[in-house]
Amino acid sequence: MDGFLQRFFPRVLVQRQQASHGVADNHYCQFNSQVLQLWQSSMYLAGALAGLMASWVSSRYGRRATMTAGGAAFVLGSLLQAAAPEVVMLVIGRAMLGIGIGFANQACPLYLSEMAPAHLRGSINICFQLATAIGILVANCLNYGTSHLADNIGWRLSLGLTGLPAVLVLAGSLVLPETPNSLMQRGNEQEARKVLQKVRGTKKVEVELTEIKRAVSKAEASKASMVLFRRRRHLPQLLWCIAMPVMQQYTGMNAFMFYAPQIFITLGMGQKASLLGILIVSAVNLVATAIAIYAVDRVGRRRLLLAGGAQMLVAQLAATALMYTAFSSAAPALYSLVLIEIIICVFTSAFCYSYGPLAWLIPTEIGDISTRSMGQSVNVTTQFLASFSIAQSFMSIMCRLQWGTFLFFAGCVAIMTTLVAFLLPETKGVPLEEVNGIWARHPVWGKVVRQDSGKESGDSVEQSGVQSSLPWDSF
Repeated sequence: MDGFLQRFFPRVLVQRQQASHGVADNHYCQFNSQVLQLWQSSMYLAGALAGLMASWVSSRYGRRATMTAGGAAFVLGSLLQAAAPEVVMLVIGRAMLGIGIGFANQACPLYLSEMAPAHLRGSINICFQLATAIGILVANCLNYGTSHLADNIGWRLSLGLTGLPAVLVLAGSLVLPETPNSLMQRGNEQEARKVLQKVRGTKKVEVELTEIKRAVSKAEASKASMVLFRRRRHLPQLLWCIAMPVMQQYTGMNAFMFYAPQIFITLGMGQKASLLGILIVSAVNLVATAIAIYAVDRVGRRRLLLAGGAQMLVAQLAATALMYTAFSSAAPALYSLVLIEIIICVFTSAFCYSYGPLAWLIPTEIGDISTRSMGQSVNVTTQFLASFSIAQSFMSIMCRLQWGTFLFFAGCVAIMTTLVAFLLPETKGVPLEEVNGIWARHPVWGKVVRQDSGKESGDSVEQSGVQSSLPWDSF
């Protein structure tokens, strides 16, 4: 919004005005400001640090306490941003939002995976992404509405209203039950049994409770869980907890979502038209995420990732071709703007049934109870570090690569799809406490974890008392 830019980033406003009058040297560089990108990216850097802290809170005090801390931090951040008189307070408020998201993103997917029965775990976990999609749609509706208000009121109201869903998270976390896995891990077996009976709707939970108890008894203390990742049986879990969030960010989707209005303005739309354009994309986001909820436990994780990767690759190549041929001037034809909107909607739909939700789901279900909390923290921290790198650099990348920006992300998607095809096992329907077996049976990872053919599925040589090591353990 012009009032927001005038208050905090006046140089960017001047660049925009020059581009709109056709006097800019490069209309792709309208928003090329390190300070503006710092405001955007500070949330993700803070979120990366909070993700690591959240593991400690989650292991010792439970998933609920972690969500409560996240909601409180987000409320504070929204108030600081709405009241900011200068850019320093604006960035501090943005960082507080990052702390809130870091805590919530560590706890919420973990909570959903541990509460859900195995045959519904994918669908229930993706409700987390569906809620995110709803939030994005509501936020863009509010942005479009507040853009019609007076300059000094619209942007403050837009930033301040982010506190309302945070209040719901804070209040909800106070009344939710703790997960039976977390209760058992902290020694509260009777309470774990009561919660499991309540969420399963039956008294006959002894089999599942025994599995959880057996997994907890085998697990090392959570304070040593990062050390566990040095062992061969946990190495694939660690690598995919890092790979999935990096892949999600370098599809280019979040780069677009961070800067969608700026991208549309760069391509020739007006301010309000750009907000309307991203509103349409947000609606597609919501519909595609709903499709993922239906498909994930029927089709499986790998197939959705492969299909989504192929669709995104085609859309990105089409966007590159269109930008090269139709956006050589600052005033492209109307049909070009319509086509780029359609292409971005095709790209968005692919992301939202594949990498969008599955980058949160898969890391929560590929580790056992000894590494699950830390694995999710690694996921969240990597997620935010990758987000930080995109948010801090995307407008500069667009300024330099221009029409080739989407080509860069297309290359990333091609690499990701290949890795998924050869190195990601399917986790559909696998009970959480039996996940070690999927790595043992995988044609590549089975060799890494050194599975003994005579042992029970999921039990590695390390579990039998023989310590496996990695090349760097001797240092």
